[in-house]
Amino acid sequence: MRVVDLGPEHEREFLACLEEDTPEAAEAGDLRARWYARMRGEGLRAKLALDDAGRARGMIQYLPIERAPALGEGLYFVLCVWVRGRPMSRESFQGRGMGSALLAAAEADARALGAKGMAAWGLALPFWMRARWFRRHGYRRADRRGLSVLLWKPLVPEARPPRWLPETGKRPERLAGKVVVTACASGWCMGQNLALERARRAAARYGERVELRVIDTCDRAALLEWGECDALFVDGKRVRTGPPPPERKLAGLIGRRVARLERAAGAH
Repeated sequence: MRVVDLGPEHEREFLACLEEDTPEAAEAGDLRARWYARMRGEGLRAKLALDDAGRARGMIQYLPIERAPALGEGLYFVLCVWVRGRPMSRESFQGRGMGSALLAAAEADARALGAKGMAAWGLALPFWMRARWFRRHGYRRADRRGLSVLLWKPLVPEARPPRWLPETGKRPERLAGKVVVTACASGWCMGQNLALERARRAAARYGERVELRVIDTCDRAALLEWGECDALFVDGKRVRTGPPPPERKLAGLIGRRVARLERAAGAH
C-alpha cells in the first residue's frame, strides 16, 4: 500500500468513489463530477491508497472548512474516508490500515498548508464514518446534531473548535395543485446523488403533477440559508436518504401524495 495525491490517472475511480464497476456509480449521474470541477479551485484536496498493483482502494477528500457544511476558521474538513470493502468477497480492503494511513496523510498535508486543525463528521452508530474511529485517532467532539457528531483535532495551540451550521428551520414551499419534490444537493456524496437521481426518475413518472426543485447547496449562500448540504423532501416532509432509498419506494411515496391531491381536486 502507498498513499498518493489524486492525479488525472485516478480521477475516474475517485469520481465513482472507487465503485466504478457497480451499477450505482452510473446511476448516480454526473453531479459529483460537476462538484469536483467546481471545488478543485476552492481548495479541495484528495488522496488515494493504492494496492500493490497500483489500483485505488481507499480515498480521503477534505477541503477548507469555509467551503464545508460546518462553521470554523483555518481548519480543513474531512468530507469522507472510504476504503473499498465488500462482505464475503476478496474485494474487501478494509481492516488493513488504509483509512488510518489516509487520515494521517491528510493531516500532514493540512499542517503543511498552514491549517490550524482538522475537522470531520462521524456517526454515533457503528456504520460508515464512525465517530469513535476518529476518536481513536485523537479527535474529540466539538458539536453534535442527532446522530451526526462534529469532531476535530487541533494542530496548533490557537486553534478553535468548529460547530455545525445553525438550524434555520427552513422547509420547502408547497405549490397549489402539484406535489413538490425538493432536494438540497451539494454533489460531493455519491450516495446522496444516487438518492437525488432516483427521486428525479420517480417524480418524472407522474408528469406535470409533480415538480422537482433542486437547491444547489454547493453555493455557500444556499447552504447557509438551508442549514444542511443534502436533504430530500416530498411536499415538505423529509425523506430518509441514508442509505439511498430504492426508486420504487420513492415513486410509491410520491404516488400517494399525487393520489391524495387528485382526491382533493375531485371533491371540489
